[in-house]
Amino acid sequence: MGWTFYIVVVSVWILMQRSQPVATLSWLLSMAALPVVGLMVYYYFGPQRMKRQRIKRLRSRKRSRVRASMQRLRERMLQVDLRVHQVAQLVTATSEFPVSTASAMQLLVGGAATFDAIAEAVSAARHHVHLEYYIYEPDQTGTALRDLLIEKARAGVQVRLLVDALGSKKLNAKFLQPLLDAGAEVARFHDAKVGRRLRPVINFRTHRKILVCDGKVGFVGGVNVTDEENERILSNAYHDVHLRVEGAVVNWLQTVFMEDWAYALDKDPLSIPVDLDALLPDAEDGKLPMQLITSGPDSGLQAIYRAHLAAIHAAEQRIWLTTPYFVPTEAALAALTNAALRGVDVQILVPRKSDSALVTAAARSYFDELIRCGVRVYEYKARMLHSKTLVVDDNMAIIGTANFDYRSFFLNYEVCLIGYGEALNADLARQFQRDLLQSQRVRYKSEKGWGRRLFGSVARLSSPLL
Repeated sequence: MGWTFYIVVVSVWILMQRSQPVATLSWLLSMAALPVVGLMVYYYFGPQRMKRQRIKRLRSRKRSRVRASMQRLRERMLQVDLRVHQVAQLVTATSEFPVSTASAMQLLVGGAATFDAIAEAVSAARHHVHLEYYIYEPDQTGTALRDLLIEKARAGVQVRLLVDALGSKKLNAKFLQPLLDAGAEVARFHDAKVGRRLRPVINFRTHRKILVCDGKVGFVGGVNVTDEENERILSNAYHDVHLRVEGAVVNWLQTVFMEDWAYALDKDPLSIPVDLDALLPDAEDGKLPMQLITSGPDSGLQAIYRAHLAAIHAAEQRIWLTTPYFVPTEAALAALTNAALRGVDVQILVPRKSDSALVTAAARSYFDELIRCGVRVYEYKARMLHSKTLVVDDNMAIIGTANFDYRSFFLNYEVCLIGYGEALNADLARQFQRDLLQSQRVRYKSEKGWGRRLFGSVARLSSPLL
């Protein structure tokens, strides 16, 4: 009787979350197989609907200012390609950010180049420096940036640092105190300590990497602040890419940061004093159409997931995907294989060995199906590949923090930039081709041995939970 009551209650609880069917079934099986342990795991790591306030005055201010330029951009994109216009419409509807522009853009390859560009931008800041990172380590790289931030804070620049409480768990009070003493502000996203909330939010992290200086220069991409991504310090550092942008699109990066900041402080966004003119300076229309995409468990529209699928469905010539973690949904797998079957050049680049054996095994369990359908799969051999990019035809490209997996699409707070036109597309395409030179093509029947295939099958079954 007790077992039946437990199964009924837990099943109703999980079903009411209305998650992906595969994920729901995985959780139900886990609950049934491990009644006590499974319940605890679901309580801490299961899906939740999260609510947060938007800083409406930031969004409405910029919308009123950019309405005319947005209309010009829409008309320009309609003239170029209806498919691109439709993807942009989808992103606007799901992520609430309109098409914008950048006046300048620089693709940064590797941590060393990224940290150099960050140091240059922070050094030049005169009003504020806003940073949001999933991982910020108190190592050599993190210390160098901290000391620069201390210098800027002492000079009167407003420094705000937001880090994920779990990803940056090594960032202790001793390391941060000199920064606080200089006048900077520090906040942690979703404190992982038990008892802070009625139901813990340990499984919902900010995976975003955002830097905004004076509202004019912005950075986004995959590079965290850690020696593990700095090849000047570690010869086997992660291989990654980042993007530096200037212009109107930085306003939207700023908006994301400020909303995350208010949420992390658990304050009413309207109670936080902000200088709108300094945070969101006017910028002339640039020549590079771009659009910000964000997603997280606070929205049921999965904007980044939908944007990837829409771009893949719109492809006519090529789809070049780079991701460190490849755990596709059924819809994403079908989109990629369908594209290959209709003659699109579909290539996927993943690391030969990621930092998670389970994720690596799960990814490889999909390879044979992809290859049978004509997808070319490559494994990057040199180091751990950490880049997250998508190149579609010659007029769309996505770069950001989202992996091609369940966690990034449905659980984490992520941010990406989608570029329309040839500029970002060409840069990422060239980098993709360079990375292929250090990669090996995966052939059919890639999983050798019964044990490896079994492990891959188990990992694949667990993929909605990874």
